[in-house]
Amino acid sequence: MIQFWELNKLGSDQIARILRRAETDIRQLFPLAQEVIDRVRTTGDDAVVEYARKFDAPNFSVEMLRATSEDFLSARSRLSSDVIKAIEDAHANIERFHQEQMPQPMWFTEVQPGIMAGERVTPIASVGLYVPRGKGAFPSVMLMLATPAIVAAVPKIVVVTPPTPEGKADAASLIAAEICGIDEVYVIGGMQAVAALAYGTATIPKVSKIIGPGSSYVSAAKRLLYGVVDVGLPAGPSESIILADETANPHLAALDLLVEAEHGPESAAILVTHSRNVAEGVLEVLPTYIESLPEWRQTFIRNVLSNYGGILLTANLEESITFVNNYAPEHLELLTKEPFITLNRIQNAGEILLGEMTPIPTANYCLGLNAILPTGGFAKSFSSVSVHDFLKRSGVGYLSREGYMRLQGITTTLADYEDFPAHAMAIRKRNEILGL
Repeated sequence: MIQFWELNKLGSDQIARILRRAETDIRQLFPLAQEVIDRVRTTGDDAVVEYARKFDAPNFSVEMLRATSEDFLSARSRLSSDVIKAIEDAHANIERFHQEQMPQPMWFTEVQPGIMAGERVTPIASVGLYVPRGKGAFPSVMLMLATPAIVAAVPKIVVVTPPTPEGKADAASLIAAEICGIDEVYVIGGMQAVAALAYGTATIPKVSKIIGPGSSYVSAAKRLLYGVVDVGLPAGPSESIILADETANPHLAALDLLVEAEHGPESAAILVTHSRNVAEGVLEVLPTYIESLPEWRQTFIRNVLSNYGGILLTANLEESITFVNNYAPEHLELLTKEPFITLNRIQNAGEILLGEMTPIPTANYCLGLNAILPTGGFAKSFSSVSVHDFLKRSGVGYLSREGYMRLQGITTTLADYEDFPAHAMAIRKRNEILGL
């Protein structure tokens, strides 16, 4: 059953549930996540292998933890030339976009004569990229994570990605890593992979930051490891809003509503419109489109559209936009008469795609934008993955004698007021020692 809501008839509890999407489920997983984290922290590879056997590959062994050169060669032989070419072409666009993001390696400004302040930008020393697998393969996620990490010149980049039932990494994901220039891939996923990157094991290195989307299980583990390791942006189950006005084509809106819904049962996909004709048109054509898909994807979509997703009818475009900004979706597609005008009123979204010729799938794969985006409402304060996620800034300052003399009085006055005598003494004694 596809949910059909009218916003003015919903109670506050119903609206709150729509806004929360899968977040409630994530909190319920905290006890299990803590158990897995503790096991991996104390027993390392043994726990990682045990959980891999339990959840992914029954015959998994410690020797299978890292993808070998033979695995990369085999992966290339198993992919068609069309798929490899598509990965290469997508990589070129993604790389170009992220190269444009790179900031100056260092800058200074003269605050006053003799007073120089600036920043130096350097890469994070080590990062772990989490590339999910689930029911499908995601070489596109590998590209979206590995490309900016390489452009940012991170010295140590490792990848974790769940094994197939045979204990191997997905072939297309391996080739995507190779095209990006990464050969350190560990064939492990889930809570155990995140814990292994956070604490390190005999085989898997400890990293400074973990970044990449995952299931609710992965999101729960990352929440609990905050403070142990930088867990990056909150990228959980996929979600989208299709914002449509009365000019939208219901067939296109229905097609694009299915895109994020087919990712899995925890996803969220909502059509938001003030046009009853559009809403009813989408509701009419959705069953036909759903039935044309493989049965297991149909199951995902039906779960999503009867649980975290559906069609939301509002009173007007202004009310639709207010709902979108409160929801802060991962993906937002604007099917409005003037999408560039609508864009000016959007405050919270991971990505904003303008018009019927810019569908979510193209942005997910090869437009160049990064498709690893904040979920669960975190687009209110987080941004999409970019080179900035792999860089850090250090403030750099320099005072000449003239500049020091300009600031020494201000420094001692404020140090005295805040009752930090060592601060003030460092200035006053310096003046005596240097004869100032």
